[in-house]
Amino acid sequence: MRLPARPFLFLVFFVLVVSLACSALAGGNTPIPQAATEAPPIQFPTQSSNPVIPPTARPTDAPLQPQPTSAPVDVPQDFFKEEFSTNTNLGNWSYFLQGSGSKDSSNLSVESRDDGLLFDLGTLDLYVYYLYEAQLSYKDTTLVLVAENRGANNNNVSLVCRLNYDKLQWYEFSFESGGVWYLYSVESGAYKRMDNGGSNELHQGMATNEYAMTCKGNTITMYINGKKLKTYTDNKNGFSEGQVGFNISSLNVLPVTVNVKSFEIAEP
Repeated sequence: MRLPARPFLFLVFFVLVVSLACSALAGGNTPIPQAATEAPPIQFPTQSSNPVIPPTARPTDAPLQPQPTSAPVDVPQDFFKEEFSTNTNLGNWSYFLQGSGSKDSSNLSVESRDDGLLFDLGTLDLYVYYLYEAQLSYKDTTLVLVAENRGANNNNVSLVCRLNYDKLQWYEFSFESGGVWYLYSVESGAYKRMDNGGSNELHQGMATNEYAMTCKGNTITMYINGKKLKTYTDNKNGFSEGQVGFNISSLNVLPVTVNVKSFEIAEP
């Protein structure tokens, strides 16, 4: 947490005044202290040395509410593969925003094109969650997302299962573009890291990757480009069912441009 610098600067100024006063009264030749210089700007750590972790609370106290997309609704399907294009009907999808950047998301752009759903996040620390709204209750599922990075090599791509709006809880498998992955449980809007690691299987830079996550019973199995990363057993939270979706996030570098080519919901 970044603490404000004003109290510290006030203390330096107070000590300086007292020192000058004492020097004047004593009539000595004590050198006059130099005025304090402005502190250097804080350097944000790189994702390889200290990866950015999602915030522990929502930016506002307002209830989290999904926003419908402005498109007609197709007949819903439980298990299917959505290949986003200009012909894709987005009426069965909704979205919500997280992170400090959600306070001003005016630079966010999501555009349906022939080759996918293009996310352009023009704001730092902004997490865009896209959810399949037509089916509100999945128990055991496998999720597969294919996405192409077209911007800076500094973003997050995540998969979400068993999201419950009423309790503000879900599981999230998140992969940084630098090769570090995380598994979170989100409870009451607070992100809690359950596991993390790294993988050389991620294609970095301007490249396309396939992210996959299986939620079955109390186990979560994570994959990248067809390679299994790990199976995690959750004996604490017990999230049993909910919505599914994905997340595209900016960290501390822009531009973040990601083209989501497909999202598949399958039986595990």
